Formats: sequence, structure tokens, C-alpha cells
Amino acid sequence: MSALRVLVVDDEAPARERLRALLAEAGDALVVGEAADGEEALRKLDECDPDIVLLDVRMPGLDGIETARRIAENPAPPAVIFTTAFDEYALKAFDAQAVAYLLKPIRREKLAAALAQAGRLTRPQLAQAAAVARFAPQRTHIAVKVRDATRLVPTSEVRCFVADQKYVTVRHSGGDDLIEESLKSLEEDLGAAFVRIHRSALVSVAHLAAIERDPDGQYYVRLRDRDERLAVSRRMAGELRERFRI
Repeated sequence: MSALRVLVVDDEAPARERLRALLAEAGDALVVGEAADGEEALRKLDECDPDIVLLDVRMPGLDGIETARRIAENPAPPAVIFTTAFDEYALKAFDAQAVAYLLKPIRREKLAAALAQAGRLTRPQLAQAAAVARFAPQRTHIAVKVRDATRLVPTSEVRCFVADQKYVTVRHSGGDDLIEESLKSLEEDLGAAFVRIHRSALVSVAHLAAIERDPDGQYYVRLRDRDERLAVSRRMAGELRERFRI
């Protein structure tokens, strides 16, 4: 069996060197290229024709999750193995059809196992999995860090997301929690199940109780099980009226 062709993608040179060393120890893998960001990785796909892409998550510009989704659009995509220091992206990674998700510092035996798993998948199998992912239902859970654990909150229980500086508050049936995802990425992931009412607020359509307008023309929304009302920005009001025909 010929060696697996690997493209290493990480914005930090020491991390790429570490992966090169681990792959050299594995013996059945050949590094055919490196990239420091997602855009460079996509450009090198045709040039290097890798069997496997080792992909970091947090990178400047195009991040690893979006890069993996772009890779999955190829007719014969390589397998993707995420290599990252952050565990909160695991759900998104597997939604993007990653074969494995390895946390840094990466252990040799874990990488070897992931390579073996990826090596068993044929290009047609990966293409089929990617096609399923493109037409799969929208995201179903939000990962919330609670001390040293990760708790999964079903999106069906989320009332709204409210942004405040670098954090976003998830308001759900079990209370409120902070996450570090952006409203933009949440809006893209959750699709029509949520509607943007303000640059800092995204609300669940299923939990909308009322859409109100005061004498000055300002729109507000009320959510089920919540006493407060949330203001709708003037820019978003037109879209809200059109969507709900009010």
C-alpha cells in the first residue's frame, strides 16, 4: 500500500513542524504540502492532491470549519482530520464531515489511529458523506462550556442569542449561558429557524410570542417564557415585516 499523501494546514510554523515530525514517525504518510491558512489550503488541493488534510480550526481569514466545508464541495474530497487546541468546535467539525478531531498537544498514537481510520475511507465514500452533509438538517445543538465540561443545549430550547462585545449569551429553557461564537456564524448554521432582529440579537422563530409596534413606529418582539421584549432595529424591521407579513 502506498503512503498516504498529507496536506498540513496550520497558521503556526512550529505546529506544522510538529505534525511533520509525527507523520515521519508514522512511516506510512507523506507530507505533500503545507499551508498557513484556509485560502492557501484550498489553492493547494489541486496542486498537491492529498488523501488527507490535517487542518487547524482557528486561523486568520478563512477558518478551519469553513475550509473543511469548502473541501467537502470537491467531487472527490480528501479526508479531513482537525488538529486544534480548542474542544468547543467538535460538533461543527463533524458536521463538516471531519474524520477525526485531535486536541493539541497531539499524541503520536492518536494521530496514527486517525490516519488509519482516514486511510480506510475511499474517495467515493468521502464524496458521498460530503453530499449528505450539504443537504443535512441544520445544526441541532449549541455547545456550552461549564467549568471543565461541555454541555449540549438543543437549539429547540433556545429562545434567543444576544451579543455583548466578544461574548454571546444563549437564553434557553434551562437558563442563560455564555459562548464565544459569533452571531453571524450562528445565523448561518441555524438557517430559517432563527431570525436576526438586531445586529446584536438573533431569536427563535418557534418561540416568538408577539411582534409589537409602539406609537413611534419602533418594533419589538416578545418571546415565550420571557417577560422582556427585544427591540428590532429599523434596518431589520422591513425584513421582519416581510417574513411575517405584518
